Amino acid sequence: MVVGVLSKGRRRGTPIVTLKIERFLERVRLSGDLGSDDLDQVKTEIERCGTLAVLDIEEVALVDLDGVQFLNRCEANGVAVLNCPAYIREWMSRERTRVE
Repeated sequence: MVVGVLSKGRRRGTPIVTLKIERFLERVRLSGDLGSDDLDQVKTEIERCGTLAVLDIEEVALVDLDGVQFLNRCEANGVAVLNCPAYIREWMSRERTRVE
């Protein structure tokens, strides 16, 4: 079930879609660009999944620093981050080390 399509800006009257959010039972799947403007909606969808929530980010193309910090908080709170692109996983690791 597609629960949200977030767009930023317009091109010739058509919204430019930057993040698609789909929820299937306990899985929240993201596609596109994950940025600070999207985090409240993603958090809401994770909360709707309950305690068994997982976040699938295989199709996330870009992420900003706020997004990386959000993903680290998700894992710290018991939300599995699945299918994480290698560059995002590396950035998450570096950010955790920098903060500690």
